[in-house]
Amino acid sequence: MMLNSVINVDFNYTMTKVLISIVGPTAIGKTALSIKLAQHFNAEIISADSRQFYKEMSIGTAVPFEEELNAAPHHFIQNKSIEDDYNVGDFERDAISKISVLHEKNPIVVMVGGSGLYVKAVTKGLDYFPEVETHIRTDLNLQLEEKGLIHLQEQLKSLDSEAYETIAIENPKRVIRALEICISTGKPYSSFLTNPEKTRNFKTISIGLNSERSTIYNRINQRVDLMIANGLLAEVKSLTPYKHHNALNTVGYKELFQFIDGHWTLEFAISEIKKNTRRFAKRQLTWFRKDDSIAWFDFETNVDEIINHISSQLN
Repeated sequence: MMLNSVINVDFNYTMTKVLISIVGPTAIGKTALSIKLAQHFNAEIISADSRQFYKEMSIGTAVPFEEELNAAPHHFIQNKSIEDDYNVGDFERDAISKISVLHEKNPIVVMVGGSGLYVKAVTKGLDYFPEVETHIRTDLNLQLEEKGLIHLQEQLKSLDSEAYETIAIENPKRVIRALEICISTGKPYSSFLTNPEKTRNFKTISIGLNSERSTIYNRINQRVDLMIANGLLAEVKSLTPYKHHNALNTVGYKELFQFIDGHWTLEFAISEIKKNTRRFAKRQLTWFRKDDSIAWFDFETNVDEIINHISSQLN
């Protein structure tokens, strides 16, 4: 569905700098909505999907198709290499800088992505965490090597059930980060996620897309099947020399490495991708539902209704 009135929008009604943030679970249609809104407001798009930063990863991260990228200017899509050391703090700095530049020519910028921490870094700023003694991190990494990720996940579940339910639990780096805070401070990692928000020179209007769980899961299963049909296995095979990089320790890649290494059948690996993606979607919703500033819409909502909501916030 395309809008009849794209481009050439009169911005006289707002001099306020605005960031339209589109969030929601994976495969719900955030990319399509971001493009429609960018076209309507003649705006550019910032990606806050931490997996789409890497140029070597395309199919498994659902990078927008070429025609989608050409439909509106995009930023932070495949702009880094998996060999680069790039974290959420770097993204916060780079994204705020880019948004400032874009606001010089248009009061509205669209941001889209399901990486909750990266979205929060832009809209509200990162939380402060105390320094951690090196030996704690070293010990946790040793436990990871000797006892595996599940062992660390169970520790986190015991020490901070809220963090266990919301962080990227399949990412060892995130699990270790949460555990080292719990162990070094004696307090839950999640208790440090309530620091005062940073002041931004723009207003954020947050839009969430959602649907019934069965619909989300069906869309995820269909997306994974499409990724496989589009050559995901070949993409993962080409990245085998780099499989120990943190960027590749993610859903869609780690499961196929298990197949390539002879540990799993291809059928089982694909089923695990679907299962882990469904779990990821559940965590995304748990994260975003804590933010009462998000206006939620069914993914099939007519885009005009969403535009009307945004316009009411602008006015």
